[in-house]
Amino acid sequence: MTTNQPKTIPAYTVGDYLSFAAAGAVGCGATHGAMTPIDVVKTRIQLEPTVYNKGMIGSFRQIIGTEGVGALLTGLGPTILGYSLQGAFKFGGYELFKKQFVDYLGYDTAKQYKNSIYIGSSALAEFFADIALCPLEATRIRLVSQPTFANGLVSGFTKIASEEGIGSFYNGFTPILFKQIPYNIAKFLVFERAAEAIYGSISTPKNQLSSTTTTAVNLSAGIIAGCAAAIVSQPADTLLSKVNKTKKAPGQSTLGLLAQLAGQLGFKGSFAGLPTRLVMVGTLTSLQFTIYGSLKKSLNCPPGVEL
Repeated sequence: MTTNQPKTIPAYTVGDYLSFAAAGAVGCGATHGAMTPIDVVKTRIQLEPTVYNKGMIGSFRQIIGTEGVGALLTGLGPTILGYSLQGAFKFGGYELFKKQFVDYLGYDTAKQYKNSIYIGSSALAEFFADIALCPLEATRIRLVSQPTFANGLVSGFTKIASEEGIGSFYNGFTPILFKQIPYNIAKFLVFERAAEAIYGSISTPKNQLSSTTTTAVNLSAGIIAGCAAAIVSQPADTLLSKVNKTKKAPGQSTLGLLAQLAGQLGFKGSFAGLPTRLVMVGTLTSLQFTIYGSLKKSLNCPPGVEL
């Protein structure tokens, strides 16, 4: 997605953008689905730090010992569906908005402001991705935090809709924006610059590198980007877990509830579960970029706009 300067700006068709979206959907859906056990542990630590206070490994053992191995797959359905939708908007949208910025500014000007283009493109893409993700993320958190709430995606989604109304799915929209937009900005900005630096340190031109080397670069840059993204978005991630478990008091606004929960958490509490999330996000981000790059080749996508 980054590095050597192209001589021309590639032209994309609607089919190309659909292919970008499909590759992003598979990459995000598959990786988040695979990380479900870690996500379950992370969410439990965030919601009940006094109960799950033995670290990641200890919490794994605690959940398995009290609820069985199957509990680690709680929320698998909404995780795969929600993050597949998010991945389609995230990666497809990023390619779309980046291309629009470059076309509008012209390549030479865009190259001078590439960091701003990475930031703007990733933020816009994530906003639309979060609209699709939010209802399913709310369902996932409810299933993980209240194991007896429902039997799975359909029953959990239906129960929330019937008992609390469709609007309740977006109680966490504000914190999910505060979480995901900084997360996505860090993810794409750091990946672009890390990949650029890595390729710049290799004497062989990018277009002459083997697929193994390209994969190694994607994995390395993805790990760096994932860790950066996890750190900047951790407080909002903790708040999102809390807000989707806590019902608002009569007459209380969503912002009022967020302020109340933020005060209860404090600085230290807002970073509960960070080590677990660093493992999860660093792993899945590196795999997402690797899968995305491989699928783009398989789908015969044109090259991304490189600045």
